[in-house]
Formats: sequence, structure tokens, C-alpha cells
Amino acid sequence: MKIMKINLLGSIIGIAMLAASCGPTLKVTNDIDKTANFSSYKTFTVYNLKTSGSVSQMNADRIVAAIRAEMVKKGYKEGGDNADLKVNAVTIIKDKQQVSSTTDFYGYGGLYRPYGYYGGLGMGANTSVSTYDYKAGTFIVDVVDTKTNKMVWEGVGSADFDKAPKDPDTAVPAGVARIMESLPSNGSK
Repeated sequence: MKIMKINLLGSIIGIAMLAASCGPTLKVTNDIDKTANFSSYKTFTVYNLKTSGSVSQMNADRIVAAIRAEMVKKGYKEGGDNADLKVNAVTIIKDKQQVSSTTDFYGYGGLYRPYGYYGGLGMGANTSVSTYDYKAGTFIVDVVDTKTNKMVWEGVGSADFDKAPKDPDTAVPAGVARIMESLPSNGSK
């Protein structure tokens, strides 16, 4: 199993595709610092979303816009360098392969009688093996208190996928929304 760090787009688009199709394979979990007072946080900034390689600026912008939109929905305002919260995103993609086999038995088997076993004629089996390559993606959104530099919330979306969605303008926000759904609002909506 080969683990590779890739740009943000591959994982979030694959995960978003499954979220948009309401597929049961998107698994979302979260963790929260129960001592954090979310009503005291008013502003946020998105940081560390550097992309490289084949990610176009348009796709990077879709991801950042989706995170910003979710934060605003929760009542937070973008605050630049002096924000109360920092929001970061990380992706991990693993190449995976599923292997399955099917065996077909054919021919006439033997007989068992109380006085012995009599062999069969022409017994045999055909076994076929097939493989399916896919990716297992994990997209993590961390929210950090800038004063304490302590993580106060984390959302994780995991899914298996094999291709990108046809409409990333819809799929990316849907995946990010599903992952960030449990982030508490600050109460100022």
C-alpha cells in the first residue's frame, strides 16, 4: 500500500463526489474541545492551503471558497492576520486495490457409500481472479484557537473513489459542508 500526500483537490473532489451523490461510503467524524467557548470566537482566517502540481487556481479557489462559506454560515467573519480562529485543511490519498475471486466447480463428483468412496469422473474447477484499483481519500479540516494555538475542532471525511465528479462547482461545496456540519456556530447568526 503506497501512501502519498497529494494536493488538496484530488481528495476533496473524490470525497465531495460521494457526498453529493448521498453515497453511504462517505464517513464523517469529528472531535471537539469541550472546554472551548465557541461563542467567544468571532473571526477566522484560512491558512496553509498551498497547492502545487496539477491543481489549477480555479480548483484551489473552489476549496477555499467552500471552507469560507461554511465558516460564515456558522456566524464567523473573515478576520485576516488577527483572527480568533485559524482553519487548515489536509489531505491524504492511499492507492488501494480490491481483489476478488470466483470459483466454478464442474463435472461429476464421487459417491460415498457406507462401504467405501467411489471416485468421480471429470471433476474440476475454474477460478478467476479480478482486481479493482481505487483511491481511499481522507480530508481533514482543523480549527485552531490563535491565542492558545490549540486545536478546538476537527472534522474528517473519508471515502473511496475512482474518478472526479463532473461538476466540481457543486461537488466541492457539498463535500466541505458535510465535513464541517458539526462545527459549532458562534451564536451570532
